[in-house]
Amino acid sequence: MVDQLCVALRARHYARRTEQAYGHWVTRFTHFHHGRHLAEMAEPEMNALLTHLAPREKVSASTQNQALSALLFLYRHVIGRAVGNLGEVIRARKPTRLPVVVTREEVKTVLTNLTGDKWLMASIMYGAGLRLMECLRLRVQDIDFSRNEILVRDGKGAKDRITMLPESPKAPLQDHLKKVKAVHQQDVAEGWGCGVQLPGALDRKYPNAPKD
Repeated sequence: MVDQLCVALRARHYARRTEQAYGHWVTRFTHFHHGRHLAEMAEPEMNALLTHLAPREKVSASTQNQALSALLFLYRHVIGRAVGNLGEVIRARKPTRLPVVVTREEVKTVLTNLTGDKWLMASIMYGAGLRLMECLRLRVQDIDFSRNEILVRDGKGAKDRITMLPESPKAPLQDHLKKVKAVHQQDVAEGWGCGVQLPGALDRKYPNAPKD
């Protein structure tokens, strides 16, 4: 059933982390009810797990909502059963907190204590407003040095967007790319680094492409 869940999520272009989280909650739902088959359970069993999470395990509201979303997706898109009224579910309280705003001086202090790749990543994330995974997934072709732009692909909500390339990390980023290119060329000359893993269905679309 978890495998079918993963297939349904990928068909709808959900993120890999969402796939992992939903699989975790489906497995936990089964264990919570002592291995009962998912098709034999419905709203009362979902109510029991969600109510257990709030007072007993004291999870956050977002965690409880994630569990609910996983179960709703499972029953609607995998099992093919409409979910009715769950009844009275004890909801986790969402704390009321003021947002934490970091001042420019505090940002400078953080960046001053970073070096190398960590400084470069933090500077780009702060200046361009990137999330961590958006920064880690950046490709060379997504950076336009002439127009000072960064193309963020498949961001939150599976949307692309364009943001600015900050001026301060621009030169260090160019130096970094030159070093990485030199390392790659050396690896290729020594017989390494000649392939790359293709995501999704691209390995079938390009069967003759070199793979790692």
